[in-house]
Order: sequence, then C-alpha cells, then structure tokens
Amino acid sequence: MATTTPVTAATPLPALATVPGVSRTARWAARGAALTLVPTGLWRTAIAFGVPSGFKEGDLLHVSNYPGPYSFYMIGLSVFAELVGLLALGLVQRWGEVLPHWVPWLGGRRIPPLAAVIPAATGAVLVTLISVSGAFHWNAPDNMGGELTPTGLARWVMTASYAPLLLWGPLLAVATVAYWRRRRIHG
Repeated sequence: MATTTPVTAATPLPALATVPGVSRTARWAARGAALTLVPTGLWRTAIAFGVPSGFKEGDLLHVSNYPGPYSFYMIGLSVFAELVGLLALGLVQRWGEVLPHWVPWLGGRRIPPLAAVIPAATGAVLVTLISVSGAFHWNAPDNMGGELTPTGLARWVMTASYAPLLLWGPLLAVATVAYWRRRRIHG
C-alpha cells in the first residue's frame, strides 16, 4: 500500500498537480466528470457555427438561425458548462485544497473540506436527478419526441452527445466521496 502525504500550504506542488494520496479511481472519476460535458459542448458549438442538427424549420435550433445571435448563447453555454465540469478536478488537484497564491487576500489558505464537499455533493445529486429524468423523458412530445426534433442520423448524433451526461453525477459523487475521505483523514 502506498504511503500518502498530507498537503499543506507549504507543500511545493503546482496548482494543477494531482495531490499525493489521491486514488487512481478518484483521479479518473474527476477527469471523467469534467470530460462528460465535452460531447454536448461540441454538438452545441457545431450548431452555433451553422452545422445542420436535424431540427425542422420553426425550431430555435434549425440551421437557418445559425450562425447568428443565438450562436453566442450556444457557445457561451458550452463554455460555462465545461468550466463548471472542470471544477471536479479541484477534488483531486492542489487548488481544491489550498487556494492558489494568486487569489487576492486568500491565496495560500487551506480550503475547509465542507466548502468543497457540500457544493460538489449537491451538484452530483442534482446533475444525476436531472440527467436521469431527462433520459426517461427523452422521447416525450415536449422534449425530443416533438415533431420539429431531429430524426435518423442527426437524432443519433444528438443522443450520443447527451448520453455521457448520465455519467457526470455518479463520477462527481465518486470524486467527492474520495475527497471527503482523504481530507477527513489528512486534514
């Protein structure tokens, strides 16, 4: 069994380094949680640049609306979602335990474990509930079962880009539990 070294504010690690003592499972879960948002972001970004998505005329996602003013929203939503997803990396990297020195007034201070665990656990539960609910209602008429939604290959591409979101919550939960256990033991 590998020995673990607790991280302190004096530990000379780069902010993006994985903290010593982080299990391989936790590291993969955190990275996986961050990556689950990439396919939907790429799908939305493609739409924003005018790639046909299969939505029929009259739907906001129809190709005739892109590129255009809605493109900024689609790209902004994709960037925002990925930034939120990247927060999972804080559960295995140094910046999730000690604030980077460049943060004004607080840099170098340890982050209380519950300050990360409570939002991460809440996020894991909410994302899981939302994505599972979305999967169960995917073909509902008011969702992707409507008459303006894609069919055929376009539908399969859209579904494949959203399917990884089902893993986001569970992966975030695994990384959160590992963070809590590690921080509870090592402070």
